Parts: sequence; structure tokens; C-alpha cells
Amino acid sequence: MVRVEIEQEKRLPDETLRIFRDVISKCQKTVVGKTEVIDGLLVALLSEGHILLEGVPGVAKTTVAKAFSNAVGLDFKRVQGSVDTLPGDIVGTYIYNPSQTSFALQKGPVFTNILLIDEINRNSPKTNSAVLEAMQERQVTISGETIDLPRPFMIMATQSPIEFHGVFPLPEVLVDRFLLSYNVSYPSEREEVLIASQRSFASEEPEDALSKETLLGLINLPKQVYMSAHVQSYIVAIVQRTRSVSGVLLGASPRASIALSKVVRAAALLRGRMFVTPDDVKQYAPLVLRHRLIPSASVGAPSMDEVVANILNETPIPERTD
Repeated sequence: MVRVEIEQEKRLPDETLRIFRDVISKCQKTVVGKTEVIDGLLVALLSEGHILLEGVPGVAKTTVAKAFSNAVGLDFKRVQGSVDTLPGDIVGTYIYNPSQTSFALQKGPVFTNILLIDEINRNSPKTNSAVLEAMQERQVTISGETIDLPRPFMIMATQSPIEFHGVFPLPEVLVDRFLLSYNVSYPSEREEVLIASQRSFASEEPEDALSKETLLGLINLPKQVYMSAHVQSYIVAIVQRTRSVSGVLLGASPRASIALSKVVRAAALLRGRMFVTPDDVKQYAPLVLRHRLIPSASVGAPSMDEVVANILNETPIPERTD
């Protein structure tokens, strides 16, 4: 018990916490609102995961992604999803050089630190299979040759609503690789007034907030965050309940338990703590689970957000045993 109390008293150094707040502040020089999304991008980067931004066009999904990339000072590239996009357009291909009578590798945009795939559900399934290897293995295969991607590596993907023309439903195996999913909604009236006035002038691009070396050091911090046994049991109980609740055809896999454990450790750091609380789990469980659940086809079935909210209300927090 004494050891646990000592662990829980550990706080993140003020200097490190200041770095996180500086990143958020610099993003907000370009982006109006969207604080939760910016927090999620930072959590995903610290967890070395990927993030899916859903919503209608024009709600600043791409703007948030570009502002965040500038703020953390990492290499950034963008790909526009379309039915004509080929795997080689993302991972690259070998090009014949007549002067040297040999083939040279032309690397695709995936060879970067942060890759934004706009409207990923406009890509064909064949193209997204190449994206899947990059997300899961942190590598790509070109003409039989496997090449590692740089570290850190993160994919931000935006997704248009399925009701739009020319989109494909993303396969479950691909969606499950996204660490977090956000539904980016319309701004409030006050925020939209600020957006309309700011867009009349040239927006200021935020300066770099981090060096790559500093960021790689920060990425190792979540592994040092303490999680008690009762919080870990709480995470597993929530995920397991998704497999038996009504309205859900297929619940979350153990990958969701791993993802939520990673996310709450990184989230604790943003709060200045080196330990996880059940409140961290409650805050981020919807963002980790909402896109992983497959709803049943029954009429009047609840949304997955409602399902997760009900699960959190009905799942008790286990008592401490350590």
C-alpha cells in the first residue's frame, strides 16, 4: 500500500507539462475551438497510435490536422482519397532510370512522420490494404521489399458520412487499427463568428513547438505512468461488456483493451499526473470504443455512442486490492 501511495503522488514535471500546453496553445492560434480534438491528437501521438476524424465537410478536420503537425514540428504530408488512388500513390514505387539502366525507389507520401489521408473512405479497398500495413506494422512492402517507416509515425484520417456519394464503408479490420475516433461537429455560433472574421485575413501558421528528439523522449513517458490493478480491471470489464450488450452485433476485441490502456496513460500525462484514474477511463472509453462496435440491424437500435454511455453508467469501478 505504501508503494502505491508513493506512485500516486508522482506528478509530471512542470517543464514537461508546459510543453504539452504549449502545443495546444499554438494549435489554437490557427484553430477556433476543437480543444478535445487537439487533446486527442496529442494523446494519439504520445501513444504512437492513429486517429480517425469523422464529420461533414467544412468543419475544420483538415485544418486541425495541419495545425497540429506544425505545432509539434514533425514532417507532414497529405493524400486526398479517391477511387482512382492506387497503393503506389501512397507507399511509392520503383521507377526505371534509363540513364543508369536500373530501377530507383520513388518513395510515396507515407514516408513521413504525420500522414493525413483526407476522405479515406473514398479509397478503394485495395488501396486501403496498403494503408493497413503501414498502420499496423509501421512498414510498407514495395515490389516484395519491406521498408520501415520513420518514427514517430502517425496517420490522421478524415472520413465523410456514408450517405455521401462515392464513399466505401471502411472494413472493420482497418477501423479497428485507429486508436481514437472523433465526431467533429459544427462550431457554436460564437465560434463561427470568430472563424468567419479570421478567415478574412491570412492565418498565422504556428511555429514549431517541439524538436523531433524532444518528442521521441516524450513518447516514452506513457510507459512510466502507473496503472493500478483495479483500473486495469475496470478497462477490461467495460470492453467485455460490449460483447454482450443489446444493440451490438459484434463487440470490441482485446485490441480495444490494449488501446484504452495506452490512451489513458497518455491522457494522464496531459493532466500532469504519472498515474491513471477511473475518470480518465470514463473520458476516453467512448473515443476508443465508438468506432470498434458493429451495431445490430434492428430498427430503433441505439447509436454506439449511446451504447458506450450506458455501459459506463452500468459498469461499477472495482474496489482496490493493492
